[in-house]
Amino acid sequence: MQRTGDLKLIQELNRSIILDTIRKKGPISRSQVAKNLKISPTTVTSAVNDLIQSGMVIEDGVGHSSGGRKPVLLRFNPNQHSIIGISITNSYIKIADMDLEGKILRKKIHSVNHLQGNDIIQFLMDSLEQFVAANDRLAFCEGISIITPGIVDSNTGMICYNTKLKLYDIPLRDMVESKFNLPTYLDNDVNAFALGEYYFGSFSSYKDIMYLTIGDGVGLGLMINGTVYRGFKGSSGEIGHTTVVPGGTKCECGNNGCLENYVNWPAIYSNIVSSILTKGRDTVIKQLIHNDIRKITPEIFIEAINLNDKLSMEILEEIISYLSIAISNTIHLLNPELIIISGEVVQDNPLFITKIREKLSHMVIPILKSEINIQSTSLGSNFDLLGAASVILQGKFRFQL
Repeated sequence: MQRTGDLKLIQELNRSIILDTIRKKGPISRSQVAKNLKISPTTVTSAVNDLIQSGMVIEDGVGHSSGGRKPVLLRFNPNQHSIIGISITNSYIKIADMDLEGKILRKKIHSVNHLQGNDIIQFLMDSLEQFVAANDRLAFCEGISIITPGIVDSNTGMICYNTKLKLYDIPLRDMVESKFNLPTYLDNDVNAFALGEYYFGSFSSYKDIMYLTIGDGVGLGLMINGTVYRGFKGSSGEIGHTTVVPGGTKCECGNNGCLENYVNWPAIYSNIVSSILTKGRDTVIKQLIHNDIRKITPEIFIEAINLNDKLSMEILEEIISYLSIAISNTIHLLNPELIIISGEVVQDNPLFITKIREKLSHMVIPILKSEINIQSTSLGSNFDLLGAASVILQGKFRFQL
């Protein structure tokens, strides 16, 4: 005899698969859903009734008929429900209210101000409490999705290891669920970015993806055969802690010469400031910032590159050199179908992608040269929040990749 719990699970899975089919294929009829999924029309009708009642699906016109009654068409309704997406970085916390297609309805950005450990967790909880208090549609919120750098156990909802924020074994998912009484999901940020490209980006046809992001640190997300690869302890993708300069600068992880120490934005910023103040280098950056080094941003750096500034071009070449070592090693190890690179120093900087392609073409084995496919993210400046949205879509609704 089938247990009630088993039956309920089957019903939930059927509902998720049917909802995902309507999301991808709609407007679509009930009969076509049943045909596509090879399940009974009765199962589809029952699930669709539940989805319509919840507001997830709406009836939207009628389709063509070869004879008899015209079928009623179904369409995914992303506006009825919302999700709260949170992106934690070493510099800021973004919190956004989004619909189920990732459209941002409301967003707040909070500077971290060098907070670490329990202090940043308390700051997050206080900021989220204020954000939730201002949400007049909380009854329609499907849950909270949090993404963060570092080693994350998505199954237990634990931040296991983040040296920059000094977060170790933090049960963040349970803390948030307990306080706000909303289903909560937690994942590594770069894994989420890779998922975001599937759900909201232009690369949904690719199954083997290496997603690299450059910000306060350097992270890597891996998708193998359409599935996020997390590794034994959830620590796969720590490309920022691979050695590119043996015996080089000491890293917070304890190693020397880590990639992260040479290509993240703080390192780039320090290089620019040192070149101006210590080495007396002439650069167009000084004019762009009106001699105020506090105004140096990734956007200023990219603008200087576009103006063919000598110092900025030298720094860019240095970044490309270090980054190419790590990427070429990964190409030879995993042979990804697609490499996506994102981050403030990459956004609106096509020369970055061009130069990394050129550099790698001289570093990989001959058979792979023509197959190198490197692209910048297709998600735009909100790639982090879209990544957060994708985590809850896969976790709660079991949307398929």
